[in-house]
Amino acid sequence: MTATLYKFLSIGWVGGVLLVGLLLNGEQLYGWVGQRFRSEQDEMRRLLDLMFISITPERLNLLYFLYLLGLFGLAILFFAPSVGGSVFFGFLFISVGWTFPRRVLTLMHRRRIKKFVLQMIDGLSLMSNGLRSGLNVPQALQIVTEELPNPISQEFALVLSQNKLGVTLEDAMSNLSVRMPADDIEMFTTSVNILKETGGNLAETFDTISNTIRERIKVESKISAMVSQGVMQGVIVVLMPFALAGVLYAVDPERISPMFTTIPGWALLLLMMSLQFLGGFTIWKIVQIKV
Repeated sequence: MTATLYKFLSIGWVGGVLLVGLLLNGEQLYGWVGQRFRSEQDEMRRLLDLMFISITPERLNLLYFLYLLGLFGLAILFFAPSVGGSVFFGFLFISVGWTFPRRVLTLMHRRRIKKFVLQMIDGLSLMSNGLRSGLNVPQALQIVTEELPNPISQEFALVLSQNKLGVTLEDAMSNLSVRMPADDIEMFTTSVNILKETGGNLAETFDTISNTIRERIKVESKISAMVSQGVMQGVIVVLMPFALAGVLYAVDPERISPMFTTIPGWALLLLMMSLQFLGGFTIWKIVQIKV
């Protein structure tokens, strides 16, 4: 009897919240949600274009919809046969995880930028040697596109393609720094643009930039090694409650099942997830050291 009462109260509570939101501010509320989803899709499409990954908007929208549907299905899998819990945590999972694909693409783009910066050490050395042998900047860029792998070959090939289509080399370099926002890349593009106008020894400048990048990478590697223990401790602390819940469910599912089938259990789960997010975010901010 108590379980049935909880189920009806849960369904009524979720339905009542949705109904009140629809009656009070339905058009603005759901229009805002749709706009946020569209902005997420546009940002994902932009990041994919920056990484030279071609996908049609229709296919991207379908994959994003299936991802959101999967989050709702995950809640149903965890909290069935409780209808109220499935609906509540389905919307909760969607509200928490709807930006996850865009964050993953952002992380991939940052790793691409980091790889590009690492490749710049060899790329600038090649360009410096080419300039000393009598080549101009586009010809030196062409050598890099032929000798080094992606992403530097893709980005420099795009710079050369824009230059061949009538875009000035200065603007093409500026576009590169916009596509790959990093201090080292901006330093490289700015030095090329300034020295082409004012004159100067580009080969010597490239050697200086290459040495600067190399020393910065050494410092970043040392800092990363120093904070790796803190990162691992943070990962263990965040994952430990979920692992413990899995062990308890495998050992005695009847004792832990009220956590997933009753309103007090859902409240404790919501509180636990909020505290986990807060603790994980705090640890992540502590171990982030920028050079």
